[in-house]
Order: sequence, then structure tokens, then C-alpha cells
Amino acid sequence: MIQTSMSKSVYSKDYKAIIERLKAARVEAAFSQQAVADKLGKPQSYISKIESGERRLDVAEIKKFATIYKKDVSFFIK
Repeated sequence: MIQTSMSKSVYSKDYKAIIERLKAARVEAAFSQQAVADKLGKPQSYISKIESGERRLDVAEIKKFATIYKKDVSFFIK
């Protein structure tokens, strides 16, 4: 039980920061969620769920977003 709550606090702080940077990069690149989804061959709901925290990202997915947004991976995982 303690591990779960510790895990959730890390998720809340660090993961939310990654998601905020992901959203900011999309907006800065002037892409809609649909445009990014099209580039990834995914439905728009895929992007929406990632940005709302309903779906977890893995490192390979972060690399794909970094390429689309022309950012270094380190931008997202500072």
C-alpha cells in the first residue's frame, strides 16, 4: 500500500510535468490533436487521452512526439 501511494505521488508530479510539456510543444508547433494523431496513424482520442492523463506514455512514444514537435527528448523529461 505504501509503495502504491509513493508511486502515485511520483506519477502526479513528474508525469503531469511531462504531459504539460507535451501539450505546450504541440501548441507551439501549431498542431491540432487531430494533426498529430494523423502523423502517428492514430485516432484523435489517442492524443486526447495522453494529454488528459488517461493513457500513459512510454519512452518510445515520447521519442515519436519529440520528432513530430522537433524537440529533443530531454525537453519532455527534464
